[in-house]
Amino acid sequence: MSSSIPNQSNQAPDMKRYVPADHSRVSFDGGFWESWTKTVRDVTIPTQHKRLQEEGFLEVLDFDKPAGPLARPIQPSGLSMQHFFDSDFGKWIEAASYTLKAHPNPDIEAKIEAIVEKLEHGQMADGYLNSWFIRREPDKRWTNLRDLHEMYSMGHLLEGAVAYFEATGKRRFLDVMIRAVDHIIDTFGREPGKLRGYDAHEEIELALVKLYRVTKDPRHLALATYFVDQRGQMPSYYDEEAIKRGERPEDYVYQTYAYSQAHMPVREQEQVVGHAVRAMYLFSAMADLAHENNDPGLKAACDKLFDNLTSRQLYVTGGLGPSASNEGFTREFDLPNETAYAETCAAVALGFWSHRMAQTDLDRKFTDKLETVLFNGALSGIARDGEHYFYENVLESHGQHRRWKWHYCPCCPTNIARFITSLGQYFYSTKPGELAVHLYGANVAELSFGDRLLRLRQDTNYPWDGDIRLQVSIDQPSRFILRLRIPAWCREASVSVNGEVIALDACTVKGYAALDREWRNGDEVRIALSMPVDRLYAHPAVSEDGGRVALQRGPVVYCVEETDIGREPQRLRLPASAELVVRYDGALLGGAAVLEGMALEADAADWVNALYRTSPPALKARTFRAIPYHLWANREVGAMAIWLQEA
Repeated sequence: MSSSIPNQSNQAPDMKRYVPADHSRVSFDGGFWESWTKTVRDVTIPTQHKRLQEEGFLEVLDFDKPAGPLARPIQPSGLSMQHFFDSDFGKWIEAASYTLKAHPNPDIEAKIEAIVEKLEHGQMADGYLNSWFIRREPDKRWTNLRDLHEMYSMGHLLEGAVAYFEATGKRRFLDVMIRAVDHIIDTFGREPGKLRGYDAHEEIELALVKLYRVTKDPRHLALATYFVDQRGQMPSYYDEEAIKRGERPEDYVYQTYAYSQAHMPVREQEQVVGHAVRAMYLFSAMADLAHENNDPGLKAACDKLFDNLTSRQLYVTGGLGPSASNEGFTREFDLPNETAYAETCAAVALGFWSHRMAQTDLDRKFTDKLETVLFNGALSGIARDGEHYFYENVLESHGQHRRWKWHYCPCCPTNIARFITSLGQYFYSTKPGELAVHLYGANVAELSFGDRLLRLRQDTNYPWDGDIRLQVSIDQPSRFILRLRIPAWCREASVSVNGEVIALDACTVKGYAALDREWRNGDEVRIALSMPVDRLYAHPAVSEDGGRVALQRGPVVYCVEETDIGREPQRLRLPASAELVVRYDGALLGGAAVLEGMALEADAADWVNALYRTSPPALKARTFRAIPYHLWANREVGAMAIWLQEA
């Protein structure tokens, strides 16, 4: 039986957690994000559906037809990407639904409805829903949670169903997924007769919290809690499961359940390990549950893990997970540049986690990382044309890295699409008596604030400059606290209200300036964030970056491409005293601030037929230009580097 959905207006207000803005009520009119959001809406969403058709992903939903040849063959590991095709169109539905909420599109809605109809038709009588097992191996369902992504796929379908319901009010897909969740509730848990398992690829956990926030059914929250708390309990469920399949646990290809963050209970974990995307999805769910269950122990675990990641294992771009072998982490301070894995999905998921952490603990250390991811490690995953992508986001290349139209495992395109299509929710949060501004960029937001509607307009050319104007529109005077993030990269900031300068030292807590006053229609807030070009140096333990420097201005990390200097940037030496000039280039891929200056170039002209010699190369002065990292690989093929040798 489907869970009823209560009238949200009758729910008691949450006095502890900030509530993110409704993304559909934040419109990006002009400025940095206008073209990006429009491109994703008008190009990315339609072309991704086309790719899903062309690659045979949607054919898996033809439940009445015999299962045909695999679109993705079985690999030596015994697995196929086709095991989790459901997750890809689940994420596409989610991204498409976010666009529908503000921009109705009958064609896109019809495409979603066609998928939902097939899912409803193919769902088993007991509620089970997974296209691979229903069509190919119905007798093997729930026999290999360690490897086969059953609940991972259901989780992405569930997120898509919640987004579609919230966008359109249509219940059919939501009801299909509630029946699937009912089946999972009947199958898993600590009660006698139930399986004590949990999916090795986290995702269902955070999806269940989203479902709970719609249905208010305590069973949905309890199931998410069970999956998080059961993870890593010993003896390992994965060992028991493998033995039942006739396998030896010690033959597991990854050797350790740290790969799935299942090597110990989550509350005991202090170091981020294993598969990067899995880890970020798990920690996102932990952050949600820490709030929903008023669980300080879970919040403390999140804090330790966040600090470990950001102080020892995070790329300067916000990318994470250096290794291709496990799509994740190796050891602390292991941050190679040219072989960086730094999956787009992982950066997006770090954005999810950072944002969630900030809703219960308003600290700029969380939203600073959200911003880093947004402008760098995630945005680099999609080309400026909206239909080419990166899976890995390297920090250095000799020209071998090219953007692709589609990937063998295309999880990243739909992930970056759902991130950008829901962008508005990351800018603002409210709770009774407070409004927090997390991110800056030109937009107009309509925010439900108590019993009134508040309209807030941001006028700015951010991130290319740090001048921001906020205009308040409200029907009657209202007292509340406006909290403004002052980024950690900004060493000089000023804020004024209607021309009156605010003493930031007296009102800033954890990087947010608190403006507590009675706000009136027409009030204007001015924010000035200094944006000098910063030289960044890596911790000495990051051996690959020793003697190197990276350039950042505001939230944007820069790189040098061969196409701009006619040489591989690996030859450059940047003098410590070199003056760097900021120039806005309106012709560069829609417009961007670039950095220009003088560097030294190692001259190879006199190294004819010599690989080594006893004297160093001569250095000659030359101009160079650096562009925002997220824009690299959008022009001619060539080398790229973020970390430059310093002279």
